[in-house]
Amino acid sequence: MAPIKRKGGGGDAPLSAGSRARPSDDRPQKKQKKSRDGTANTAGVPSVVSKSSTSAKSGTKLSSLRAEEPAFPRGGASVLTPLEHKQIKIDATRDVLFEQSGSKKRGEASEDVGFEDTGSTAKLVSGKKKLKSKAKKGQSLVEPEDSGVRIEGLSYKRLVPGSLVLGQVFQITANDVALALPNNLTGYVPLTSMSSGITGRLEALVERENEESDEEVEDGDPSKDDDIDLKALFSLGQYLRARVSSTSDESSTNGVAKRKRRIELSVDPKQVNAGLSKAELVANNMIQASVVSVEDHGMVMDLGLADASVRGFMSSREVGYGVSPASIEKGAVFLCHVIGQNSSGSIVKLSADPQRVLNIKKAKFLADAPTIDAFLPGTPVEILVAEVTGSGMAGKVMGMVDVTADIMHSGAGTDPKWEKKLKVGQKIKARVICTFPTAEPRKLGVSTLEHIVSLSSTKALQGEEKVDPITALPLSTILQEAKIVRVVSDVGLFLDVGVTGIPGFVHISRIADKKVDTLVESSGPYKLDSVHRARIIGYNPMDGLYLASMEESTLNQPFLRIEDIKVGEVVKGAVDKIIINPKGVGGVLIKLADGIAGLVPEIHMADVKLSHPEKKFRDGISVTARVLSTDPGKRQFRLTLKKTLVNSEAMIFKSYEDISVASQSPGTIVKILPAGAVVQFYGPVRAFLPVSEMSETYIQDPSQHFRIGQVVSVHVLSVDAESQKMVVSCRDRAGLDSERAVALNELRLGSTVDGKVIEKSSDDVTVELAESGLKGIVALGHLTDGSEQKNLSALKRIRVNQTLRNLVVLQKSENKRTITLSNKPTLVADAKASKLIKSFDEVREGVTVNGFVNNVTSTGVFIQFAAGLTGLLLKRDMSGEALQLPDFGMRRHQSLSASILSVDHAQRRFLLSMKGPSTLEARQTNISSSGLMPENPVDGAIASLENLALGKVTKARITSIKETQINVQLADNIQGRIDVSAVFDSWDEIKDRKHPLRSFKTKSIISVRILGIHDARNHRFLPITHRVGRVPVFELSAKPSDQTETASQILTLDKVKVGSSWLAFINNISDDCIWVNISPNVRGRLRHLDVSDDVILLRDLEKNFPVGSALKVHVKNVDVDANRLDLSARSPSSLSGSGFTSLAKGMVIPARVTKVTERQIVVQLNETVSGPVGLTDLSDDYSTANPTTYSKNEIVRVCVTDLDVPNKRVLLSTRPSKVLDSSLPVKDREISSLSQAKVNDIVRGFVKNVADNGIFVSLGSQVTAYVRVSDLSDSFIKDWKSNFQVDQLVQGKIISVDPLLNHVQMSLKRSIVDKDYVSPVIFNDVKVGQIVTGKVRKVEDFGVFIVVDGSANVSGLCHRSEIADERVEDVRTLYDEGDVVKARVLKVEPDKRRISFGLKASYFDGAGEENEEDESDEGDGESDVEDVMEADGDGDEDGDEDMDDGGVDLGDVQDFDEVVEEEVMDEGGQPRPSGSAGLSTHGFDWTASNLDEGTKRSQSESENERVDKPKRKKRRPEIREDRTGDLDAYGPQSGEDFERLLLGQPDSSSLWLQYMAFQLQLSEVAKARETAERALKTISITEETEKMNVWIGLLNLENTYGSDATVEEVFHRATHYNDPQEIHERLASIYIQSGKHDQATALFQTMSKKFSQSPRVWQNHATYLMQTLSQPAMARALLPRALQALPPHAHIATTTKFAALEFRSPAGDAERGRTLFEGLLASFPRRWDLWNVFLDLEMAGGDAEAVRALFKRTVAAKGLKGKTARAFFKRWVAFEEGLSREGNVADVQARAAEWVRSAKGEEGGVA
Repeated sequence: MAPIKRKGGGGDAPLSAGSRARPSDDRPQKKQKKSRDGTANTAGVPSVVSKSSTSAKSGTKLSSLRAEEPAFPRGGASVLTPLEHKQIKIDATRDVLFEQSGSKKRGEASEDVGFEDTGSTAKLVSGKKKLKSKAKKGQSLVEPEDSGVRIEGLSYKRLVPGSLVLGQVFQITANDVALALPNNLTGYVPLTSMSSGITGRLEALVERENEESDEEVEDGDPSKDDDIDLKALFSLGQYLRARVSSTSDESSTNGVAKRKRRIELSVDPKQVNAGLSKAELVANNMIQASVVSVEDHGMVMDLGLADASVRGFMSSREVGYGVSPASIEKGAVFLCHVIGQNSSGSIVKLSADPQRVLNIKKAKFLADAPTIDAFLPGTPVEILVAEVTGSGMAGKVMGMVDVTADIMHSGAGTDPKWEKKLKVGQKIKARVICTFPTAEPRKLGVSTLEHIVSLSSTKALQGEEKVDPITALPLSTILQEAKIVRVVSDVGLFLDVGVTGIPGFVHISRIADKKVDTLVESSGPYKLDSVHRARIIGYNPMDGLYLASMEESTLNQPFLRIEDIKVGEVVKGAVDKIIINPKGVGGVLIKLADGIAGLVPEIHMADVKLSHPEKKFRDGISVTARVLSTDPGKRQFRLTLKKTLVNSEAMIFKSYEDISVASQSPGTIVKILPAGAVVQFYGPVRAFLPVSEMSETYIQDPSQHFRIGQVVSVHVLSVDAESQKMVVSCRDRAGLDSERAVALNELRLGSTVDGKVIEKSSDDVTVELAESGLKGIVALGHLTDGSEQKNLSALKRIRVNQTLRNLVVLQKSENKRTITLSNKPTLVADAKASKLIKSFDEVREGVTVNGFVNNVTSTGVFIQFAAGLTGLLLKRDMSGEALQLPDFGMRRHQSLSASILSVDHAQRRFLLSMKGPSTLEARQTNISSSGLMPENPVDGAIASLENLALGKVTKARITSIKETQINVQLADNIQGRIDVSAVFDSWDEIKDRKHPLRSFKTKSIISVRILGIHDARNHRFLPITHRVGRVPVFELSAKPSDQTETASQILTLDKVKVGSSWLAFINNISDDCIWVNISPNVRGRLRHLDVSDDVILLRDLEKNFPVGSALKVHVKNVDVDANRLDLSARSPSSLSGSGFTSLAKGMVIPARVTKVTERQIVVQLNETVSGPVGLTDLSDDYSTANPTTYSKNEIVRVCVTDLDVPNKRVLLSTRPSKVLDSSLPVKDREISSLSQAKVNDIVRGFVKNVADNGIFVSLGSQVTAYVRVSDLSDSFIKDWKSNFQVDQLVQGKIISVDPLLNHVQMSLKRSIVDKDYVSPVIFNDVKVGQIVTGKVRKVEDFGVFIVVDGSANVSGLCHRSEIADERVEDVRTLYDEGDVVKARVLKVEPDKRRISFGLKASYFDGAGEENEEDESDEGDGESDVEDVMEADGDGDEDGDEDMDDGGVDLGDVQDFDEVVEEEVMDEGGQPRPSGSAGLSTHGFDWTASNLDEGTKRSQSESENERVDKPKRKKRRPEIREDRTGDLDAYGPQSGEDFERLLLGQPDSSSLWLQYMAFQLQLSEVAKARETAERALKTISITEETEKMNVWIGLLNLENTYGSDATVEEVFHRATHYNDPQEIHERLASIYIQSGKHDQATALFQTMSKKFSQSPRVWQNHATYLMQTLSQPAMARALLPRALQALPPHAHIATTTKFAALEFRSPAGDAERGRTLFEGLLASFPRRWDLWNVFLDLEMAGGDAEAVRALFKRTVAAKGLKGKTARAFFKRWVAFEEGLSREGNVADVQARAAEWVRSAKGEEGGVA
């Protein structure tokens, strides 16, 4: 072993002493140095500072220049020229060299001083706590006398600029490369710190851009240019040596996620190889190099050494297998293996071959190093183990260099027996991964992990396959059972995450939300082999560990990554920041979770444009948004806050493939064009909205009617998923009523109709068709066949209301609802004679047709017929006279007669001619005129083409055999083809059904019959007379039956009959059908479901039915006009047929999946019937019911479980017990009707809906159970809705079934469902002296309320005197809500149901258990407890009541029996008079009387909540013989009871309303109406209020059970007998409570016009708009209208009400309210009632400073009298006392005294 020379020069060397400390960096190292010295400045410090300041020059100069650059410089380039960049580099290099030249002496001096200072400091402060605390943080200030190597790993605190580390590339972006570093660190390599080659390319790119153009480039970042692609320069998993450039704790990314501790690295060989010389480049060493140029035999490499003459060379053979040298670009960086040098040492031979570099098992580790600087990260070494501990190991390399491996990289973390396996003195292989520049003595960090030693990537075992760890266990995965396999105290836990070969690690700070001080392997909640829930939050390829978290907050966090966010999902977040741009507010950043924030663009901040968005979006407020799009690559996502999008329940357009025609969804206009607008939906989906589809009326300029950012509801007209194009419409789809829609659908093109003229213009005539009422248009040119003058004359003779007879229907558009008609006699005659062409299939060559000119071009004329069918008349086919005239003598709509010249079936085009039949005959070449002579004919009897006539039987030679045809030769120069359908006569002749033509051999001669000519262009069968090409291809038949002279005629479609059977051969397989041939010219189609009776075969059609296969089919439908033939290969007995008539209950049939959602699949049974399969019908085990496992167009077997033919509804099931075998096990039985639901059955189902009063669970396709809130859980759930979501699988017990009402009620309580359920602790179970655990429910100044764990909401108080043994000044500093505590029961008061707890530590010690509290303290405590309990007693009593009802407040929950509101009953069951002071709905007062109540309102409301809770009436099934005397006790229980009571109280409206409610509970709606009418006739005419109550009840009844017409009828009657305004207001209240906002809006508009003189109407209208509809803009627009309509004396009160509404409404703006009050006070400064109202509203807002400022203005107002001033000062003092501000109270009192003195002084002056 060669001796090691310690090199002292080079202050920049990684292991030199001079690079240990960098005071210029604002890092903890500077503080460490200061604390080591023990003084602020010692003799040694100046030398260190001077050295560091010098070394920092090169870094600070460039960074300062960068800081001064503009954020977006012109052209995106740097403000410095390439020459300036180069000069800066030269200066920086000179500074570094200057620093290195003198660093040795300075380093030695600082070391000496450091040792002296350290020694003295150790003696002075050896016993101080400060030294001890710093030592805990790893910042050792005093070194022990034993200078042993401390085992430690790399951490952020130990990383200083200049540190070298080994990293692995795990992410590549456009601007930087991310390296995974040891110990879960991550570094980033910017584009400018990679290599000199890349920097040079950047400079050249910038220089070229500056020379080419001076135009401003919006995005000129060179990193985004195609010339520099970092993914082509680096590869994932690549190992690189990196140098730490800087570390930062304050950086952020666009203000979104504060990324603390960002590490910037450099992989430039000049940086990472600094300090190396040519002598250190020995064999087996590792050096980093960049590609300078790519030559023929290899790459010239830059080593970055100070000696520029030393270069590297890597041969093309050393690149590695599978890597092409041509793909390597200039500037690429590699960590290379030194394999040798040339004789002079100027060329170093390198290798990047994985076989050579990645394997050190052949002793290819560094064994000879001239200096210690040769050991850099990445170097393989052999270590002599010197020390082994539980936290790692230490050793030496070559006996001189100290190395350490921490618990992560020594293997000790996952192997408990690691200490026993590794022995002191043993030699092991390792690889250097980092340096510790600041450590003394100097040492290196190494890793013995297998993947780092071999420089490979860790793979996870998934079965027998090795996969990427992230693939095996994706990020954000929640592990329900993660087992602890190793516990490391003060470090963390190692977990078994279920992936073979890769463990998981939880840092101690990630174990729980609360701080965990230490971990014990044998005890505690985190002991060895215990199982916990954990969540994967990352993976570090360097450590080979999954990073996990067991914190409850992390487990419950909805999103950890942007990839977890789904487009279209509704999310909740908080405002993080408002984006300000030059135009103002440009958007809002919404924070969804830590580190995850999305942008809300300006147009998506609200449905309307906000004038002051900064007031609406204050930092931290909660918002609900919907995800518009995500871009994980850029770490960005967009949100919308538009209520119309967030609250929309329409389909989410996020993929073109999922959108179908007629689908409807709201979208946002993002661009307005003259021809329409661009509408954006979710993700990449956009659509075009044509201007013609924007409105029912004509729109000339879309920008006048629409704006960018406006939300429009559209439906899809057309969608093309492949080209990602979509056209939408805003027009009303229901523009036609059902009768007219049917009439338009039945209207046939080419038919004749009569129409009455309803409108006439200069260009056309509009008629209304007889009977149907449809509107059609007759253009001016279609009135006659004559000239323009004749058309004008005919137009003049037409009069409105005149009937035009025999109009021809030329075209109709169901989308645009237009009909085009013609009155041309030629077209009318053709229509009556059925000669008018209406489809392409009617076009026949040689036929003369009549049409009209549609367009004239320079090359020809387009002739149009019916149905928009157009033919082309070319110039060559016109007469000579026509060619001499302008536009060929033709005009638009001119009548024209022409002959069809040719038809192109493939392109569906045809040509016309006006030259007569002779030209047509000339174009159809005769066989005899071709002059083609057969060469070597197969049949010797063929001498010329004249012998190949139609029906001729001859011989042919097979040349090739295809799947669907046989190619033959009739002669060497005459070809023919035999379609597979023209080979066999019967099914039995086919030997191989999948490949029928395999029995034929090439070159064999067969007998054939000539059928005609084959058109090779469109593969169509043509007549024998039609021959376009010079050499024809004959269509032949090889059927045995056709080889006779009397063969059957050629089959055509019109000869095929429904029900007939044929032999068919598959020609093509498409997505929805199979095309087959039954003859060469007759083609049909089979739906996938009709191919076979065996569903198994249908699942892979291409395999089981390849092209060319033979099928036995029968005809289902023939449409000759549409040229359509529908076939089926299924047996006639199993033929599905069409419609519902072919279906029967219990039938098992195949079906095709047409749509897949998260809730169901939709399948198609036949052409007209489709049906859904819900979650309850998918599987016999609901746990496996997952619709997403199905794919579109998949064939499945379904069972018809129910059939409703009148309503065209079918219920289907794919349960295996239904479609396969009924004996299969069924875990969740099918419940298809109410009779199958039995009480006490335990069943499972899926949550169908989550309502305010409970949840609805789907037990079957037609059975839904209701679960009350009180039946959801045994314990109290505050936010129970968050625990349930739609489609969630739940298990419960049926507790009641009501067949009459069709109701099923079930319970999800564990106490009811689980027979082994252990009941929770109740109040009587708590005993004095018992020790319990619980959680803090509430924290008050006098103590904390504690809820006992595992109890039915049993809680008690721990007084402040019982919290700790010492006096507690502030309880809130010790406990927060939700804290887990252990308490001792001190006192139980059963009569008051109170429990007193103690938390003192002495209660849990043996010595302190017998101690008793001091009498005075106990007395104080009890007095406080008495006060608190009296104030909180109701809450505790409610809590006990909640225990009986499952811990849920049932006050707002209705049973099935409750049909109408029970607001007329008080607690005693007696009638309660209903107030008529004004409308009241949803918590706001329609009379706006709350303005006068002030602060008393909240107190009265809280009291009313406790007193006015309605009680439910229970129907008693007991039959009593005489209950007259019990009516007062039990109330009326039958109709007879009510009748008895009404005899004594005929004028009681409450009793009549109870009678109506009783009848409604029995579903007797008609009797309830009769009762209401009886009440109106019975109640005395003087009892107006009682009559009014009955009218309101009748309106409620009709609104709930009647129709709009019945409500309108009762309403008009009520207005005749009562105050009209009162009835209007009551009906509006009813509409609002029932959610009928459209009717309420219309009614308010009527009231505003009808009762415009009533201030209450305007106030109620504004309250409705502001609070119910959340439309503040519309509400504010009412104020000027109200002031204009109301008399002047009502203006002040009305304005005050509107201003108060701004304060109190959630949609209001307090600033607007203040503005209105300021205007009133400016006009009426002595209206003290306005000041009082203003103060009430400000105090309710909670802004103390604003309230004080208003009080100051009030008492300083002019004209304030003594009595009024006293009232204001008294209110001010009460306000300050409520805030517990004694200083402010004294200030107010001083102001009051000053005011009194001032007032007396004024009075004296006057006197």
